[in-house]
Amino acid sequence: MADWLAARVRASPDATALIDAGSEARLTYGDLDERAGRVAAGLAAHGIGAGDRVGSVLGVGPAAVSFVHAVSRLGAVLVPLSPRLTAGEIGARTRRADCKVLVHDGSADVEASTIDGTVRLVALDALDTSEESSAKERGGTTAETGNERNSESSIGETPANGTSTNGVSTGFDDPLVLLFTSGTTGRPKAVVLTVGNVLASAGASAVRLGVLPGDRWLLALSTGSMGGLAPIYRAVLYGTTLVLQRGFDARRTIGALSTYDCTGISLVPTMLSRVLNVVEPDEEGGRECGSDDGDRKEYDGEGEYEGGFPASVRCVLLGGAPASRELVERCRAGDVPVHPTYGMTETASQVATARPDEAFSNPGTVGRPLVGTTVVAVEDGSVLDPGERGELVVNGPTVTPGYYDDREATDEAFSGHGFHTGDLGYVDDDGRVWVTGRLDDRIVTGGQTVDPEEVSRALREHPAVHEAAVAGLDDAEWGERIGALVVPGGPGTAETSERGVSEGDLDAHCRERLAGYKLPRTIAVAHELPRTESGTIDRNAVKARLRATDAG
Repeated sequence: MADWLAARVRASPDATALIDAGSEARLTYGDLDERAGRVAAGLAAHGIGAGDRVGSVLGVGPAAVSFVHAVSRLGAVLVPLSPRLTAGEIGARTRRADCKVLVHDGSADVEASTIDGTVRLVALDALDTSEESSAKERGGTTAETGNERNSESSIGETPANGTSTNGVSTGFDDPLVLLFTSGTTGRPKAVVLTVGNVLASAGASAVRLGVLPGDRWLLALSTGSMGGLAPIYRAVLYGTTLVLQRGFDARRTIGALSTYDCTGISLVPTMLSRVLNVVEPDEEGGRECGSDDGDRKEYDGEGEYEGGFPASVRCVLLGGAPASRELVERCRAGDVPVHPTYGMTETASQVATARPDEAFSNPGTVGRPLVGTTVVAVEDGSVLDPGERGELVVNGPTVTPGYYDDREATDEAFSGHGFHTGDLGYVDDDGRVWVTGRLDDRIVTGGQTVDPEEVSRALREHPAVHEAAVAGLDDAEWGERIGALVVPGGPGTAETSERGVSEGDLDAHCRERLAGYKLPRTIAVAHELPRTESGTIDRNAVKARLRATDAG
């Protein structure tokens, strides 16, 4: 059964489930269960049942967490999408996943005209309109008011709208969530993650990171990714508390970690670097915020800050992009318990994770595979010896059964050795995994994966662009940034070609078609694209031209 919230309520109904760092609202597991029951009833009233795919574009908050568990309660399949996507991207993904409804909270550009009437749009607040829910969103909680509560789940209760819903029994092999990832062709692929995948990942992560009953995990990542979604599922399984931060801000993150005695957080390298900028002494011995009289415990994320990294934190799970050795060294120097991890959507998050001592003594490694997971380096179908570099291939209970309605992509991704990640690396003599590069040209910027062809295609849709090549450029803050080399003069636009193409026009054009993290930050113009003798685009020459543009 995937209704893990119902099981948690029977075990510890009065334990704190959620703390909203913005409103300071607190919900017990009993409170959360009641909310999820009402939202499930609201979804059922829209015809949602077992196996239906439910799209969502939501920010971080108690209502979003209730919604995630409501979808599981019905035996439906969650299809979470990032609020950073454009309306066109959202529409394409909801159609690709055959979503029956798309639930939104106004945090993204969701337009009915873009969905083309094939997917029903539903406002999240329309699924649970009870006064009690609204009060708790503003800060009232059962834990604070002292109202009595029994340990029975709300499954089967009939809410005010008259629609009753019961928990649906699901097996380990049943799909729990579909998450989109960018393929090498730019066509969105929906990764199927089963109940068993997510459960195995939660268990293996707990073994590696360690879990205590009083743990509090700060959620600062988007719930449109597995990095943001996994803590929602895991907290209920562990019986721990989830602290919600609505949008990342380095100072507010430090404030939430300190104020709520958080013990863990997931970050991408760009986020962690910004957090360290706040807590590290400057050249004169002070902090970035410049204070000697701030109260570290009560720091609210505004203005001044005193002290190092919050002592309550035992785990900073660092993933989404490779962590530089410099960043790991900053963590060592600042006594930050960083856990570099290697994972992907197709493995329900973590594949391998290094504990701090291992990360500091072996800078660059992502540690050993989690329990139950195997990682090998493969070349030409053969497993390589330790230390030899090849494509990393993963096998184990967390690995997806495949891509939704895409047999070709699934067959291409799997072999007898397991799932082919597309990443280059090796496994050393001690079983540690090292990731050294990528087989293809995908770009990882700020923890987000971008397919260059998707960006190139958007650029070529501009009437003044004939050709475009996109590549990743090294960036100290983001890891990589998007660069684009364009050839002016689309078909029938000789006049435009003679005038050239405006960088501002291209930026405005792309903003209508691409999420912000996919936008080219460096744009150069050429008479033709550099190519190899075989006629393919010479990526190294493209990067050299873009670097020259940056250099001025």
